[in-house]
Amino acid sequence: MNIRRTGVIGLTAIALGLAGCAGTGTAPSDNGGANSGADENGVTTIEFWSNHPGSSKALEEEMIAAFEAENPDIKVKLTDAGKNYEEVAQKFNAALSGGQVPDLVVASDVTWFNFALNDQLAPLDDLLEEAGAEPSDYVPNLYDEYVLDGQHFAVPYARSTPLFYYNKDMWQAAGLPDRGPKTWEEWNDDFAPKLAEAHPNVTPLVIPDGSVYMDWYFQGMIWSMGGAYSKDLTMTMSSPESVKAGEFLQSQFDQGYFKAVKEATAPFVSGQGVAMLESTGSLGGVTEDGKVNVGTAFLPSPEGVLGTPTGGAGVGISAKSENKEAAAKFLAFLTNTDNTVMFSQSTGYMPVRTSAKETPEAQAYFEENPNFKTAVDQLEFTQKQDAGRVYVAGGGMRIGAALDKIAQGADVAETFKQIDEEQQAIIDSDIKPKLN
Repeated sequence: MNIRRTGVIGLTAIALGLAGCAGTGTAPSDNGGANSGADENGVTTIEFWSNHPGSSKALEEEMIAAFEAENPDIKVKLTDAGKNYEEVAQKFNAALSGGQVPDLVVASDVTWFNFALNDQLAPLDDLLEEAGAEPSDYVPNLYDEYVLDGQHFAVPYARSTPLFYYNKDMWQAAGLPDRGPKTWEEWNDDFAPKLAEAHPNVTPLVIPDGSVYMDWYFQGMIWSMGGAYSKDLTMTMSSPESVKAGEFLQSQFDQGYFKAVKEATAPFVSGQGVAMLESTGSLGGVTEDGKVNVGTAFLPSPEGVLGTPTGGAGVGISAKSENKEAAAKFLAFLTNTDNTVMFSQSTGYMPVRTSAKETPEAQAYFEENPNFKTAVDQLEFTQKQDAGRVYVAGGGMRIGAALDKIAQGADVAETFKQIDEEQQAIIDSDIKPKLN
């Protein structure tokens, strides 16, 4: 997508979506940068804002210590910038309005675009080459999601896909094969009824609600049924295929096969949900908990249909950083092959480098942890998310709120039509005018 980045997008029409409205603040003055070069001892300090994806704070601290040992002229300050991606985006957005801006910041799949669009993230291609980051080794369908105007504005870091988790023991008790459903139709017609009969007081599947990314998980379902949130920059939620997928989702709640919750792993590991849709980033915690004999599977989708979106977060460099070279050097280290292997195995997030999947350590880990291999194998069958979710500021939250409504009985066609109109108005007024 080629964009003329000519100022800040007007967002008065979507102020209520602040949590997803990354990059919408007033650009800071030249004095709003992060650090200003080396101190009297020749040491440059850079600041990294993170929400520590996958409870990774100790791991990030370990990688920082290793980097500082190799680079004694650079110090890295790790800052808790929020408990989730939205809080990080809000804090960064506020800093851009006049606060202290970090050198590096975690940016999610739905927040990086508006920061880049408004010149608040630095283009990385030249910086990474100079830092020896070998950007060609990043998994292409992850790295190339951060392209705007022919430049990359983040590198993949805590990247994930939705994953189908199931309780193997409860699965077996219902007489089901040790695999996930191949399609959502098979789930509805065979798997869910058997689970409901075998476990009458347990929800067959728990799913995060609209405030915690139901819009991300449903995106795979809508694709698997021929619909989409958008086609390029045209919203398509009111198409017959999309409405059909929405009606299917609603039917799952009506039949008691689905339950929407704030945090899906809790009922799953406690035996109150037989299956769940959650990020691959939850795999480490669920496995370590040890309460459930966990199985994993690809998201249901007909053969030949890509029914899984990518997601998660990357790391970008602030355009106002005065230490971009040092920041790029740390970014290259943070996501090098060895650290990618360590980070992915510790958290469950995807290996973001091609070489990381081929190391002997990775191959041995796959052998010992088939659930993690499921997540990595599924990456081949993912596709880039719809622009109507990830490019429209607040778009994911708006879609998630609509899905909550239909889960509670709202008319699907009317609800999706309203979302199309709201989102298209924002696209037409705030994004399309900036297209070359």
